[in-house]
Parts: sequence; structure tokens; C-alpha cells
Amino acid sequence: MALSRETVTALKGRGFLRNRGTDCFSGHVVTAGGVYTADDLYAIAECAKIYGNGKVSFTSRQSAEIVGIPAEHIDEAEAFLRERHLSFGGTGARVRPITACKGTTCVFGNMDTQALAARLHERFYLGMREVTLPHKLKIGIGGCPNSCMKPSLNDIGIEARVLLSYDESACRGCPACAAAAACRSGAILRGEDGFVTLDPTVCRSCGLCVGRCPFGAFPKERDVVCLVTVGGTWGKTRRDGTPLSFPVYPEEVEETLLAILLFYRKNGFKGERLGTTVDRLGIAALEGAIRDGSLLAEQEAILAAPLCERTEAAP
Repeated sequence: MALSRETVTALKGRGFLRNRGTDCFSGHVVTAGGVYTADDLYAIAECAKIYGNGKVSFTSRQSAEIVGIPAEHIDEAEAFLRERHLSFGGTGARVRPITACKGTTCVFGNMDTQALAARLHERFYLGMREVTLPHKLKIGIGGCPNSCMKPSLNDIGIEARVLLSYDESACRGCPACAAAAACRSGAILRGEDGFVTLDPTVCRSCGLCVGRCPFGAFPKERDVVCLVTVGGTWGKTRRDGTPLSFPVYPEEVEETLLAILLFYRKNGFKGERLGTTVDRLGIAALEGAIRDGSLLAEQEAILAAPLCERTEAAP
């Protein structure tokens, strides 16, 4: 059947992308932080067999993509997954599915990344599903500076780091320093006398040295903070995310993200990515809005207002 442009656009908004040269679509199945239960996978496989071409691929945003669904069977496929507590989605000028590395179980993880992703999924992806933004907004979460999820290349990146505490008085000048051996950035240096020093300009706050010293020079307690970056993009135009100049504690992440989203919704021109908005207005303007809390008081009005339109006079 011939599909109108309006139909294809409407289906895209529901999470279905047209397969090139056909009237079939790939449907994106979205879960919190890319975590699927065994029952989820069974349901997705069954849906692919019944309504698609039997194939499933996983996207770089951790969505399961059921390939080859004919347009006339999309409603049935949606109902099938809905009965199994799953849904299609993940497209459009709104908050996209939140991605997270496996920091929850990874030996390098400084934070339960998947639990944070689940909270952000509930509050921003589901809770603001009807909020139209100037452009898509991608959020990525990393559990350590290894940056496997590349959070800094998302519109908003969150990376867990450790505020390192070094008690110089506890160092015994051991001939083999376990903390220095664990440090991969060369921030822990042994002097000629055997005692170590910490170079904060080199330290990556990865936490690998934490608890390594049997005498407590690098205590076992982890004081975790998040490096939050804004405006990252990857593709035809690359922009590394601009880091906020202040650390964000895990319990502050949700309110910080809400302030960033409101700043973008209020100031971004329609069709403009967050990084461009930040470059146009300056990171100081965003940081000021986060710190003073003014945007949170305006939340209802900001979300109800029309998007800003670029004018001839706009830079």
C-alpha cells in the first residue's frame, strides 16, 4: 500500500522507522537503561516472529529493534507488547531513552548506573513523554572515567567519579605501593624515600586506588560525585560536552538534569541542539540557572510555553 508522508511521520513518532525501499518498519522497544529481563527477551522474540521478519537488532541507544513489521500490523504489534508490559518509542524532539553502562556490576563501577537510569527513565523519558523540546535530548550514564558509554558525547552526560582522600601521614613508605600500582594515570608517585605523593592534576578520580593501602593512606570509603557534561554530540557535527564547573552528588542529579532541561526548553530555538544553545548563551548562564533554582520555580510555565523560533536578528 502507498503510505503518505504524514503516516510515515506519525509512525516515526511512535517509535517505528521505515525500512529502506519497503512499507515495513523497525520498531524500537525501550526499557529502563537498556536492561531486559528474560521474559522481556522472550516477548520481543515472539513479537518479531509474529509481526516482523523474525530478526531483532540492538541499537547504539540500547533499544531492541524489531525489524520488518508491515505498516498494517503495527497496531497489533504494539498491543502484543503492551500486554507484556513493554512498549515501542524512543524517537522525536523529546527526551530519548536513557543509556547506561554496566557500572552496576562492573568492577570499575563507582555507582549503580542502572538504578540511576531507571529513575531518570521514569521521571524524564516516561514522565515528560509529552514535552516537546527544541530537538532530541540524549542522556548517557557512565560509572567511571573509562567512559565506555561515552557520556560526554550525549546532550547530557553523567560520569561517576571518586573524590579521592589521601592521608599522607598514614603512608609507611612501603617498597611496593599497592595504591601506586593500581593507579593507571600515574597520579601516585613514589619518591626516593619510598613515600608517595598524589598529583591532583593527573588524577582521573577513577577510584582504583581506594582501599589499596593496608594502612589507610587511601581510605576504603568512597565519596562519589558525578561529572555532568552538557551539549555533547556525535556524527556530522562533533561537540564534546562542556563539563559543569562544580561536582554534582548522586542525590542532586535529578534536580540538576531538570534544571538543564528547563533551561533548554526555555531558551533553545526550535531545531537547535542543546550544545548550540549553550554555545550561544554561554555555560555561565546555564550554571547560574542551575545554582539559583529559578527555573524550577518556573517549571509549569516553561513547559506550557511555545518553543522559541529563530528570527532574522537572532545570532
